[in-house]
Amino acid sequence: MEAKAIGRYLRVTPRKARYVLDTVRGKSAKEALATLKFVPNEAARYIEQVLESAVANAEHNYAMDREILRVSTAFADVGPSLKRIHPRAMGRAYRILHRTSHITVAVSEDETLRKMAVKPKGRRPARRKTESEAATALPKATKRSTAKPKAETVAAPIENANPEATPEEKTD
Repeated sequence: MEAKAIGRYLRVTPRKARYVLDTVRGKSAKEALATLKFVPNEAARYIEQVLESAVANAEHNYAMDREILRVSTAFADVGPSLKRIHPRAMGRAYRILHRTSHITVAVSEDETLRKMAVKPKGRRPARRKTESEAATALPKATKRSTAKPKAETVAAPIENANPEATPEEKTD
């Protein structure tokens, strides 16, 4: 499955955008976003926004995992040009074209990243104690005693099955 995002009518020339797209194409989405943060180019800001949108689309629409996404397709198409006039000598006018572009970025799940992805083992939420359990609970210091029990106290046999019997009754 592939999730994509398209940025339309972006005020950057397609040629300049293609230089930046070549650096991120084929990388993992996480690595591509980190790379784009440090590229000193206006096109990198636009591509970063489009890539974040593609990752969000993958997570929300297709329930993909952010950690195993790879930039599968990235290209810049020509958008409409804004035409301006620059006056020149002897009454002439030169045309200035402010080019725009449509940037498309698609991400897909990658099996090699799936194998490398290690899910952090989170702690299980603690089970809530009932009021009676909380009242009879021992303090933590006594629960986690690291001292080993003595052999005599562990191996002592029980003489009488009735624990409520008094010492005089035990001698009978």
